[in-house]
Amino acid sequence: MLEKIREAARYYEAINAELSGPAASDPVKLSKLLKEQRRLEPIISKYTEYAETEKRLADAEALLSDREMKDMAAEEVGYCRRRCDELYRELQLLLIPKDPDDDKNVVVEIRAGVGGEEAALFSYDLYRMYSMYCAQNGFKLSVVNSNETELGGYKEISFIIEGDGAYSRMKYESGVHRVQRVPDTESQGRIHTSTVTVAVLPEAEEVEINIDQNDLEIDTMKSSGAGGQHINKTESAVRILHKPSGLIVECRDERSQLKNKDKAMKVLRSRLYELERSKAEGEMSSKRRTQIGSGDRSEKIRTYNFPQSRMTDHRIGFTSYSLDNFMNGAIGELINALTAADNAEKLKSEIGD
Repeated sequence: MLEKIREAARYYEAINAELSGPAASDPVKLSKLLKEQRRLEPIISKYTEYAETEKRLADAEALLSDREMKDMAAEEVGYCRRRCDELYRELQLLLIPKDPDDDKNVVVEIRAGVGGEEAALFSYDLYRMYSMYCAQNGFKLSVVNSNETELGGYKEISFIIEGDGAYSRMKYESGVHRVQRVPDTESQGRIHTSTVTVAVLPEAEEVEINIDQNDLEIDTMKSSGAGGQHINKTESAVRILHKPSGLIVECRDERSQLKNKDKAMKVLRSRLYELERSKAEGEMSSKRRTQIGSGDRSEKIRTYNFPQSRMTDHRIGFTSYSLDNFMNGAIGELINALTAADNAEKLKSEIGD
């Protein structure tokens, strides 16, 4: 591990040298170098502290034979050894390869699965949960498209979440969410089990996914909101067909056709990016299995049991009996637990390699 850190330190020095040279005048190269510099700074800073603590430890150990300094030196040795162990573990975590998509915005797609109207109502509940989480944590959420039912549920809804580290916080939500509760539509008080599928896609930049405009078939139509509100006399809603892949994206949330087209293109790029990413990860299936939650949309990741006020995440066995708080956006504790478990699995894989 220490050799990896020394390599990182040499790379960091090379980046600093480049930033002092002609590369600083190239905006594209400058941006890449600054990004790499920011990525490496925490590692270099932590390693510097580790090296300094090791030196303090060696100096203190040298004083153990001094009768007058022995007690003070022993106390210093104990502290330095504990601190070195802590710093070593922190460095291990910092050296885990970071998901290159972690800092990106995300596209979230929620679809009702088994359970009819009850599944649609739970789709709304999940959308509300994510909306509240975003509001509490400084993320911006904007709806792209929705298909609302008469009772206020969603057959499907897609939205974009923007903010630093949005994907790193939301990526563990991909999969099948199962709900067990007595639906409002149930007259005999029986508990029903329904499912909702959530897909979380990192938003792709134009430079990452180049779309040939000749491959697109773009249609416009009139748009209306829930209950027929704000019926547009202009055709502001947009539907885009990507002919090579067969992917179709609709956006009708904005009153402006240009804004709807822009949002639809973001979703399309993200879906195409996810297709390419899934293909690449399929070729690295062994590494993918070491991650907590592969993002497979068929994987049942969580159960929400309303009669028992219980939420269980099946991937790490995390259970909470504060379901009301969870549904009101308090999902950060689970996200932290999933992140920690994922890092632990990746660390095992790195050590194994």
